[in-house]
Amino acid sequence: MDLTTVRWFLAVAEHGHVTRAAAELRVSQPGLSRAVARLERELGYPLLDREGRGVVLSHYGEIFAERARRLVAEEEAARRALARAADPERGEVSLAFLHTQGPSFVPDLIRRFRADHPDVTFRLSQDRAERVEAAVREGRADLAITSPRPDESSTGAEAGSTSLAWRPLVTERLSAAVPVGHRLAGRSRLRLDELAGEPFVAFRRGAGLRTIGDALLDGAGIRPEIAFEGEESGTVRGLVAAGLGVAIVAPPGDPAEARGVRHVPLTDPGAQRVIGLIWVPARTAPPVVEGFRRFVLARADRLPGPAN
Repeated sequence: MDLTTVRWFLAVAEHGHVTRAAAELRVSQPGLSRAVARLERELGYPLLDREGRGVVLSHYGEIFAERARRLVAEEEAARRALARAADPERGEVSLAFLHTQGPSFVPDLIRRFRADHPDVTFRLSQDRAERVEAAVREGRADLAITSPRPDESSTGAEAGSTSLAWRPLVTERLSAAVPVGHRLAGRSRLRLDELAGEPFVAFRRGAGLRTIGDALLDGAGIRPEIAFEGEESGTVRGLVAAGLGVAIVAPPGDPAEARGVRHVPLTDPGAQRVIGLIWVPARTAPPVVEGFRRFVLARADRLPGPAN
């Protein structure tokens, strides 16, 4: 059963006459009659009854016509949805990003994009790096802004259709967050080894800053005592301000997060994080998603954020 034949049947039902329906559809009357007869044979029930020179729906025809109209309406709705999805000025972009990009980085990108594309909507999700990456791989997000760069072994061609493309956007210098009254709070910069022996407030494992921080501490020969593991930067900074320990953090996106905390830039090589955009290049992206991806990449050098 094809939708063309279903539409032809509905036209005959509406007109109550095969010849008039054929004229509207611009098909031959014998061809239309044969198509309706084939449909009746396929379904196994008579759909039309003769009445004078015209036809009327049989009991079975009335039941089928009701559902056939829904079927045609759904098909037309699907076509409209596809047309909207192909419109670069409309549609939805699913974007995942780290908690630390929530206060200003991502909102600024969206604000700038929507200034020229006001009908585009966004479905947003925040999480730690490993979950943000998984959202893109599994198709739950079109794009993601994350750090650090996903493992090289998973971004090559050998990884298959879910291999990720990566483009750096912004490089941030990392800092040591210390309480206002801390012995190092007055410093303009410091080395990680000067934090040896301090308790640390860390991000949970799987967070991008935890991965970077662990590598930096290991390189400095520091085996930190972890006083607390937090999910979000605001929580980590808040506990630093409360005196529970020190932390390795990125620049605060919200000035309110710096209350009670001093951010002292780290001078160690590699004490930085690169924020980048990831996507699955083998996956077909709607024009609206491709438009936002190009917008972000074209502005990579002008995006806000401290450079290395």
